[in-house]
Amino acid sequence: MMLVLLSGICLSATAQEKKKERKSSMIMTKSIGVSFQRFGDLNQRIAPYSQYKPLKDYMWTLGLGSIHTMNNFVSGFSVTGGSSLSGDRDKKSSAMRFLSAGLDLGYDVIPSDKVMLYPTVGVGVETYRATFYKDVSAVDFDDVLTSPTVQNSIRSVKFNNTFATYRFGLGFALKSPKGDGTIGLQLGYTGSFKDNRWKSSDNQTLADAPLDNLSRFNVGIVFGGGGMMMRK
Repeated sequence: MMLVLLSGICLSATAQEKKKERKSSMIMTKSIGVSFQRFGDLNQRIAPYSQYKPLKDYMWTLGLGSIHTMNNFVSGFSVTGGSSLSGDRDKKSSAMRFLSAGLDLGYDVIPSDKVMLYPTVGVGVETYRATFYKDVSAVDFDDVLTSPTVQNSIRSVKFNNTFATYRFGLGFALKSPKGDGTIGLQLGYTGSFKDNRWKSSDNQTLADAPLDNLSRFNVGIVFGGGGMMMRK
């Protein structure tokens, strides 16, 4: 529905502005933000095991990408990474890391050379790794050196998951007077097309593995620069 709506807006704008000047620009973007995602089934399965720390429900994120505009039509590509740590890094803790890539289409609803406000829709893919560390501070150093059994007993436990995603977003940006840079804010929601089971660290299927979906909200500050402006 969002794609149909945006397509209608774009076609209408194109029909009304055939005789107007066409403006095109592309800028590279960097972002920093926070993402909120709770993997309930995985955390529930971990909870009975006191040697492991539950995962946090938020992650700090960094992103790189590009935004291309043609008149008011907006398209973008982005790669984002995020991570969180729960507990004591040197003892019992858990970590979640993810990497995502996505393509988005949108429309700038404010026809201004100074301000952008653009809703977007898109698709992408995201991969996650959950790592659980036990407290091994009581294990003797020499035992680790000499015993393969002890070496195996202190290793972390890792699980992977990958999701095909759909994305909805809303961006706001202030443009520099020269048109070669922006600073703004982006809000977004990312969901998975289906629920997926967690796999081993080697991406092998496990019997009765936890089943989770992706329902991630994110907010970030976006800096744009190094762009090109063209007019026709």
